[in-house]
Amino acid sequence: MEKRSLSERDICTKFITPALRSAGWDEVSQIREEVSFTKGRIIVRGRMVSRGEGKRADYILSVKPNIPIAIIEAKDNRQAIGAGLQQGLGYAETLNIPFVFSSNGDGFVFHDLTGMSDTVEQTLTLEEFPSPDELWQRYCLWKGLTPEGAAIALQDYHDDGSGKEPRYYQVNAVNATIEAMAKGQDRVLLVMATGTGKTYTAFQIIWRFRQAYPGKRILFLADRNVLIDQTMVNDFRPFLGKMAKLSTQSRTIERADGSKTDVTLALDKKRRIDTSYEIYMGLYQAITGPEESQKLYREFSKDFFDLIIIDECHRGSAADDSAWREILDHFSAATQIGLTATPKETEYASNIGYFGDPVYSYTLKQGIRDGFLAPYKVIKVHIDRDIQGYRPEKGQLDRDGEEIEDRIYNVKDFDRTLVLDDRTKLVAQKVTEFLRDSGDRMAKTIIFCVDQEHAARMRQALVNQNADLVAANHRYVMRITGNDKEGIDQLGNFIDPEAAYPVIVTTSRLLSTGVDAQTCRLIVLDREVGSMTEFKQIVGRGTRVHEDTRKLYFTLMDFRGASSHFADPVFDGEPVQIYSPGPDEPITPPDETPTPGDETTTAEPVDPNETVVIDPGNANLGHVGTSGPKPKIYVDGIGALIVAERVEYLDEQGRLVTESLRDFTRKAFQRHFVSLDEFLRRWNGTERKQALFEELAAEGIPLEAIAQELNLDLDPFDLICHIAFDAKPLTRKERAESVKKRDVFTKYGPQAKVVLEALLEKYADEGVMNLDDLGVLKIAPFTSMGSVVELVNAFGGKPGFEQAVHDLQTAIYEESA
Repeated sequence: MEKRSLSERDICTKFITPALRSAGWDEVSQIREEVSFTKGRIIVRGRMVSRGEGKRADYILSVKPNIPIAIIEAKDNRQAIGAGLQQGLGYAETLNIPFVFSSNGDGFVFHDLTGMSDTVEQTLTLEEFPSPDELWQRYCLWKGLTPEGAAIALQDYHDDGSGKEPRYYQVNAVNATIEAMAKGQDRVLLVMATGTGKTYTAFQIIWRFRQAYPGKRILFLADRNVLIDQTMVNDFRPFLGKMAKLSTQSRTIERADGSKTDVTLALDKKRRIDTSYEIYMGLYQAITGPEESQKLYREFSKDFFDLIIIDECHRGSAADDSAWREILDHFSAATQIGLTATPKETEYASNIGYFGDPVYSYTLKQGIRDGFLAPYKVIKVHIDRDIQGYRPEKGQLDRDGEEIEDRIYNVKDFDRTLVLDDRTKLVAQKVTEFLRDSGDRMAKTIIFCVDQEHAARMRQALVNQNADLVAANHRYVMRITGNDKEGIDQLGNFIDPEAAYPVIVTTSRLLSTGVDAQTCRLIVLDREVGSMTEFKQIVGRGTRVHEDTRKLYFTLMDFRGASSHFADPVFDGEPVQIYSPGPDEPITPPDETPTPGDETTTAEPVDPNETVVIDPGNANLGHVGTSGPKPKIYVDGIGALIVAERVEYLDEQGRLVTESLRDFTRKAFQRHFVSLDEFLRRWNGTERKQALFEELAAEGIPLEAIAQELNLDLDPFDLICHIAFDAKPLTRKERAESVKKRDVFTKYGPQAKVVLEALLEKYADEGVMNLDDLGVLKIAPFTSMGSVVELVNAFGGKPGFEQAVHDLQTAIYEESA
């Protein structure tokens, strides 16, 4: 057998796997081949969505399932033995794996990332591959794990038999946490972006902790009922019978699979605690409060719990002066793990100051890059009153007949101290316009308002804008706020992908965190968001991907300038597009202006390994008393307009650049064609003209969408010449008439001539560029002229047809080229 003729897969089967087997690695439990560990980045170009190729390792070796310690990259024997090493090192960095091997079947190159070997990189024969025990001992030495700690770190993950496995970053998070606890660390912080499965990660941590310490008791703390209830019946479901909620209020919850179950309670009606459970789910507000009688947690001895997990710990539980901190202080002997998407670091509060540096972080940017989180577009809407402010005329009265204080009111006042109803109506109008233009008025939408009263007015404005759909179902628009029982009762339906209603919900802060709205496609900000922590949480409401409903990206519509947080260096998940519509421009972004510097706008063509997922061109694919806060001022008849006409985007250095759409487009063209002569040379040298435009579209410059946005009814050729190089454009009909006058069809027979004339008419009417596509002969008017074979034969066969079309396209552009 000639080894050099074997494929990479043959090298794996015949040489690498036998070497691993001989070294003592178990093929069933320790060796995994062709392991895909990312989904592939979701790439959005207008309405077309594709997935990039996911990352895949040839081998991952684990001492036990989901405890990986080595990676092998294989190459065929025509390549050097270490050819896969750099690729393997990149994967190892992502996967937190310390031992990297490369092989071509002759042996191995071994790279030790622990920094504890005398030789970082060495070559081994096939017979010298290290055993599982050898690598595990090196791993424990690197991690500082004692034999007792190693036994804890080796506890099994939960396996429900369904084939579901934790994602690579969840494995990293769980392993890092368990290893930290095995070394005696009693305060642990995990940072994981919203939508990446923090509760599932917490479940696996608890599962492995209980395996290592049987009989130990755990407390899971959160500050939202929905976080507790959904966690109990979904991710924590395997703990049923050993788990109960510290509450006196019984609830029936619907599980992710549609079945229903009652939440088990650990309190009776007299708030007496059943201490027979191992896992307790606690709501901060239910176990403490300002009154001594409310501090239920004191009914537990200080050493009752061995492990406490604090979900969304950024919301003040660790702050020194927090009312909730007293719970953590009471159980200070327990190991405490904080989970957060946004570690809070301010002068007044610090998660890191309490828990220490994160043992593992997985950011929004990483989640989008890996394809586990949805990318997003941003629409920045500028309202004249927000920019210019509002000053009442002297003696002007409000709706109640009271004189309005003479001062300038700005965006900080609107809907908080002063209400301009016309502004509220305008926001509702623009949201409705976007949903209509998107073609999906049933797209789940969250609108964040200043307060509960503002949310009620916004709901009313949206009801009036969508009277037809509200008539069909009154739950089409609902307010979900803390004081609205009817709205809160519908929260479960809003986040349920199978429930159609509610569609649009208005809220103030209730939905800003912790709500798993998998199918939310539009988030609207009509209040200021001063906190980066809260901004990230709001963005996180849309970042979940839902493959079944093809929710692969979402849109953030900003009326209050909150998206200025993108310019903050600590923000790590930039949008794929930022669009600011002008006063007479549509609310929907042009199709499409990707962010320069994004990998989808490079000069390289679209990766052939991308998978198109969505292709629009392919159908297959209350009263306020005098003792309360100052009442709001309501002013009618002021009016509001959309202003600004610009495109904003992040350049290669991450700076926010603002310019007109025409200037932006001109620069985009000139990056590809430095002069008119160069463009003409490219044009003349391209056999298939459509391919040139497809290349531009793939790089983020869809010509048809730009022509529509600039209101220029031009052929793509003329659009480039005119915008980029100020050349005089000709319409398609003018070009077609010029070809007819030159009578360029004389050398063809009658039938061929009729076909070419019809192709020319089709170009003039529809701007068809791929005239050499035989599929065009299968539609009218060609179907009445004969079969495809007959029409092609009129040119002497396919090569003759293609040459004739090429000559026709040359004639169409002869005057310019």
